[in-house]
Amino acid sequence: MMPPRGAAGSCRRRRLAPLNEDNGRFLLLAALIAAYLSAGATVFSALESPSEAAAQLRWNRTLHNFSRIFNISLPELRAFLRSYEAAMAAGIRVDALRPRWDFPGAFYFVGTVVSTIGFGMTTPATVAGKVFLIVYGLFGCAGTILFFNLFLERIISLLAFIMKACHERQLRRSGLLPPNFRRGPAMSGVGSLVGWKPSVYHVLLILGIFAITLSCCASAMYTAVEGWNYVDSLYYCFVTFSTIGFGDLVSSQNAAYQNQGLYRFGNFVFIFMGVCCIYSLFNVISIVIKQVLNWVLKKFECRCCPKCHKSSTRLSRRNAITPGARLRRHNISVDTDGQYDSDTEGRRLSGEMISMRELTASNKVSLAILQKQLSETANGYPRNVCINTRQNGFSAGVGALAIMNNRLAETSDSRQSRYQQYLDTG
Repeated sequence: MMPPRGAAGSCRRRRLAPLNEDNGRFLLLAALIAAYLSAGATVFSALESPSEAAAQLRWNRTLHNFSRIFNISLPELRAFLRSYEAAMAAGIRVDALRPRWDFPGAFYFVGTVVSTIGFGMTTPATVAGKVFLIVYGLFGCAGTILFFNLFLERIISLLAFIMKACHERQLRRSGLLPPNFRRGPAMSGVGSLVGWKPSVYHVLLILGIFAITLSCCASAMYTAVEGWNYVDSLYYCFVTFSTIGFGDLVSSQNAAYQNQGLYRFGNFVFIFMGVCCIYSLFNVISIVIKQVLNWVLKKFECRCCPKCHKSSTRLSRRNAITPGARLRRHNISVDTDGQYDSDTEGRRLSGEMISMRELTASNKVSLAILQKQLSETANGYPRNVCINTRQNGFSAGVGALAIMNNRLAETSDSRQSRYQQYLDTG
């Protein structure tokens, strides 16, 4: 007996849902980034364009006055200024600055290279230096990104350990844990701690507070030592810690400082900690953005297909077998101590009969899940990662997303059943 067209369409939609969700999430994010760039360009153009026009007008007036007073033609003056710009690009300044290519200066330069900050105040001028930079930066940037990912893994683990300890203390105070409770095998009997993971929003709050505190402390140091105002110092901290690196403000460039060794060490520590912290913060924010994208996709899911929506509503009556129901009820049975061992047993206890059409659809889904589990077992992939993480919208990431997968509450397998229920009722 052939299943109805509506049920077949629903099955196809569910089989293709992971691929469509990934592509939809990618396209939605690309559209949002394009809109974000357009909005940013509009705002910056409105803010900075008048200042640029006024500065250009003042510069033209200064050139004409200088040319008239000193009897120098404008073409000669502009040729001289182009030579000065070339000297600036080579690191030559009018004011006395420290040497660019002594060992401390070169060490500062390679630090900006491998961290991808790239201020631009120092660049190689020789062919050999440029060729060496290509090879050096290729391995240096890759190694530094690996270091940032490992730092992210450890900071997330540390925050999870601290927050779990605070959660245990809160449970002891509320009387849900005995005072002499210790971590170990006994934890499996405590429902409040099984699978507990910190929320991404708590981690975001902690990292945000730490990043703000670090930036404020570093800005106070730069204001006192470099002579910048506090807003410029905050601006420099964000541009540097986020590895944007415009190069309009660069620290530790004067020839001499008071307590120079201590200042350069503090500058190195602040930049190192700031880059690691902001990198971790950006990746946690990306989890929140991905949650928003998943929510938007679920709002638009199947709105353009009334037949599929009608079919899913018709098949969601009480005790009906729907594609995925076996997996959902298996998860529910864990919480209800195995009240029903199968869909068939639940039907028998409720006194309803199972139609051949629904039984065929249920067996097809169960067979597909079994085949997928056998294939994943043969390939050496754990089943809970391949199935559950795909359904919670944070599957098979690379880099930082793979590190944070299953480490936070919003990216863990514990939300799989609630996510599946939301898919069916949304």
